[in-house]
Amino acid sequence: MPNRVPWTERTFNFDFPVDLFPELIERLRGTPARVEEIARALESEVLTRRDGRAWSIQENIGHLANVEALFTGRLDDYDAGAETLRPADMTNRKTHEANHNARPIEDVLAEFRAVRRALVARLESLRPGDFARVARHPRLNKPMRVVDMLLFQAEHDDYHLARITALIRQFG
Repeated sequence: MPNRVPWTERTFNFDFPVDLFPELIERLRGTPARVEEIARALESEVLTRRDGRAWSIQENIGHLANVEALFTGRLDDYDAGAETLRPADMTNRKTHEANHNARPIEDVLAEFRAVRRALVARLESLRPGDFARVARHPRLNKPMRVVDMLLFQAEHDDYHLARITALIRQFG
């Protein structure tokens, strides 16, 4: 696999207009379909195969479902007027303990689709001005608007989709 900047070392420039929120919502809405298209074409042995200690394809998909709770919690932080967003669990304990490889892929996919559907519904209920609300991101240590968080989440999705594609090239 080519060298990539680890997610935790990535930096972001949030210098785009707030008015891009509809396009970012569409990116988020589309991720479950993209994941399903990839996963349904693969055998279970490929979906659950690990590259050393790194997550399998199925575990990467499960992780996307797991982190929705953080995103939703951060929306709660914006609603509460918090100065700083809640931190992520950088150990990814929830994903490590979930044992996604022991579950049927259909269940992992359905879970991700359900939590993402709920998130998109919540985003669609926001007023346009809500996307400009600001709180500090704890790891990036910079102000993050709600619209910036949408980009951050969409980039996180794509980061894991790229990892899945690399695993398919390696094992599939």
